Amino acid sequence: MPEDFHDFFSDDAWDDGSEAGRPGSGDGASRPPKPPRSRRDMRRRRKHRRHKRLVVVIASIVIVALCVGVGVLAVGKIKQWRHDTLADTAVVDDYPGPGEGDVSFTVESGQGVAEIAEGLRRADVIKSVDAFTSVVASNSYTLYPGTYELKRHMKASAAAKILSDEGNAKGFVEVRQGERLDDVLKTAAESSGIALEEFEDYVGDASKTGAILPACAKGKLEGWLEPGVYNIGDDPTPQSILQQMVQARIEKLNALGVPEGDQRERILIIASIVEAEVNSQEYYGKVSRVIENRLKDDMPLGMDSTVAYGFKISGTELTNEQLNDGSNPFNTRVNKGLPPTPISNPGDDAIEAAMHPEDGDWLYFVTTDLKTGETKFTSSYDQFEQYVQEYKANNENAN
Repeated sequence: MPEDFHDFFSDDAWDDGSEAGRPGSGDGASRPPKPPRSRRDMRRRRKHRRHKRLVVVIASIVIVALCVGVGVLAVGKIKQWRHDTLADTAVVDDYPGPGEGDVSFTVESGQGVAEIAEGLRRADVIKSVDAFTSVVASNSYTLYPGTYELKRHMKASAAAKILSDEGNAKGFVEVRQGERLDDVLKTAAESSGIALEEFEDYVGDASKTGAILPACAKGKLEGWLEPGVYNIGDDPTPQSILQQMVQARIEKLNALGVPEGDQRERILIIASIVEAEVNSQEYYGKVSRVIENRLKDDMPLGMDSTVAYGFKISGTELTNEQLNDGSNPFNTRVNKGLPPTPISNPGDDAIEAAMHPEDGDWLYFVTTDLKTGETKFTSSYDQFEQYVQEYKANNENAN
C-alpha cells in the first residue's frame, strides 16, 4: 500500500505524456495535467512509457548496427575495387608475349629486383617494372647474375622465370661455400666457353698458379677460391677467372684476421674439414676442437671426408679397402696429421671456427641422425661406440 501510495503521487504518475496544458504549449494557459482516473490507469500509462523507451533504445541499436554493417561493406567494396583496378592495370602494363627478336641482357652481381626490372624495361624486354617485381615477389624468385638471352616485348612472368634459372646465366661463374676445386672448374668452363682441359692444365702447373697464390699455398688452388659470383669478362682466360677468386679470398682472410704464412694454410685446411664433416654451423666449433685435440694427442684425425677427397668421390661411396689405403695422402685414418691441402673452399663460419675452436676435451663425434644432422661429441671411446650403434639404428630405420 505505501508503495502504491507514493507511486500515485509521483511526478510521472500525473504526466499523461501530452503537451496540452504546459507553458508554451500554444493554448495560452498554464494548467496542471489531469490526474489519472485510477491507479490502474496510472500503471497502464507508466507501462506504456517504458514500452516507448524500450522501442527507442532498440531502434537506436538497430540503426547503429546497420551503420556499422554498411561501413564494413563499403570498405570491403573499396578494397575489392582497388584490387581489381591494380590487377587490371598490371594486365594493361604487361606484354602478352612471347616476344620477338633477340636481346642480350646482363644482371650484375648485387643488383636488386627493382633495378633489374628497370633495366629490362629500358631494353624493351618488359613493359612494366611493377608487373615484373610483382611476379618475382609472388613466386619468391631469386634472380642470378649473368648474361641472358631474352626477347623484346616478353611477358613479365616469362622474363622472370628465365632470370631465376641459374642454368640460363652466361658470363658469370659462382663459387659455392664448401665446393671443391674440380666442381668450380667445371662451372667456369661451362660459363666461359673455355675447354675444361685448359683449366685443368693451368691448375696442374704450379709455376702458373704460383703467380696468383701466396707462397704458403705451394701452388695448390684448393681452398683459395672465395665463395661468390664473378664476372668472366669479355676475353676470359683460366688465369683471369681464377685470379679474381684468389684475390677475393686473400682480401676476405685479411678482413677476418686470419694469420698469414703457413698458419693461414693450416686454418683453411681445418676449416674445409670442419665444413665437410657436419652440415650445421652449430657444430663447427666442436669439430674444430676435436681436430686440435687429436693433433695434440698424436692421433690420426680419422676423417672420412678427407679420404673421399683423395679419391675424388663422395663419402657415401667409400669402400673399406679405400678407408685402409695409406697410399692416399688424404687418408687421415691411416696417416697422422693434417692432409696436404684443404679439401674444399670453406666459408666464413668454418674459418672462424678453425681460428676459434670451442673449449672441450672431445676426441670423437658421430652424426647420429642423418635426417636432422644431430651430432654428438665425447672424450670416451666407449661412449663413441654407443653413438655409432645409435647411428646404425637410426640409419636402418631411415632405410
